[in-house]
Amino acid sequence: MRLGKHLAHSGVASRRGAEALVAEGRVTVDGDVVTDPARDVTGQEAIVVDGERVRVDGARVVYAVNKPGGVVSTARDTHGRRTVVDLVSSSRRLYPVGRLDADTTGLILLTNDGDLAYALTHPSFEVPRTYRARIEGRLDERALRALREGIELEDGRTAPARVRRVNAHEVELTIHEGRKRQVKRMLAAVGHPVIALQRVGFGPLRLGELAPGKHRRLTAAEIERLRKAAQRRS
Repeated sequence: MRLGKHLAHSGVASRRGAEALVAEGRVTVDGDVVTDPARDVTGQEAIVVDGERVRVDGARVVYAVNKPGGVVSTARDTHGRRTVVDLVSSSRRLYPVGRLDADTTGLILLTNDGDLAYALTHPSFEVPRTYRARIEGRLDERALRALREGIELEDGRTAPARVRRVNAHEVELTIHEGRKRQVKRMLAAVGHPVIALQRVGFGPLRLGELAPGKHRRLTAAEIERLRKAAQRRS
């Protein structure tokens, strides 16, 4: 197995995160620094990341977390800010599936399953995310139509979004591209800057009644539904 994939299977990081760790020279195999994530390993080697020996934990877990504002969606933060990983007490090495801006609240997933995290976040799998936005101004039919048809942004035209108007000042959007700050940029482009943004759905999961700062471990059935949602589109 390739080293990057082995690290992801071991719960060290997502597939892309594991490859970055290797490329940065933070991984040794039998005492030698390895910078090629495609290096083949058997799993019997002494593999060390940032001075800590990697041990394979066969149990794969996923947690749903209601991220409060001000919490960053990384596994660790160099500025000492609270992270989403700090919200879950677990002996396993967890990391977030994708990211939310610090001021965006709502549903984020934590896992030690690198393959699942990769499938849920890679654009080719088109896993939908649903957001509820409170906006400036009153959303009219023109803006709704533009969002549903796709918005021209500086990094290209967006795919059509599914849009539901909650009320004059709130809208619910479902997208699957996951560009940086995409929902905020789309709404600003139609003249309605975002005042507050909350993610309320990820694939088949909904935030539901989970309180801010709280978490729950997903059931096997919920994880299976996530896997099915992440099957590559033909």
